[in-house]
Formats: sequence, C-alpha cells, structure tokens
Amino acid sequence: MAVPRKKMTKSRIGMRRSGHKMPTVTWVEDKASGELKRPHHIDLKSGTYRGRQVLAAKTDA
Repeated sequence: MAVPRKKMTKSRIGMRRSGHKMPTVTWVEDKASGELKRPHHIDLKSGTYRGRQVLAAKTDA
C-alpha cells in the first residue's frame, strides 16, 4: 500500500482543491424581449439566435 512520505499541509491541500468549485453561470439580457438567457444559446421561446430566426417559435399548447 502506498504511503505518503511527508504530511500534506492544509495549504497545499487547499491549493489542490481550489479548482474544484463549480463555475458560476453567466446570464445576459435579451435585447428584444428583455428576458435573461445564456450567452451563445438559442432562445427557445422565440427561436432566435444572434438576431436570426433559427427554430420555429414555441407556442403554448
């Protein structure tokens, strides 16, 4: 069984774990509707992406 030769300090353990946190999600305000949406994603309600109609607009069923 592998055993570490020296004790890992709390600082070194913390430095290793510093990249483990979840990234924060970015939201931008849609210019046309004013709703929040993810950048570089299609707006599923209106079906637009970068001002162009990509999908058919979602209708309430």
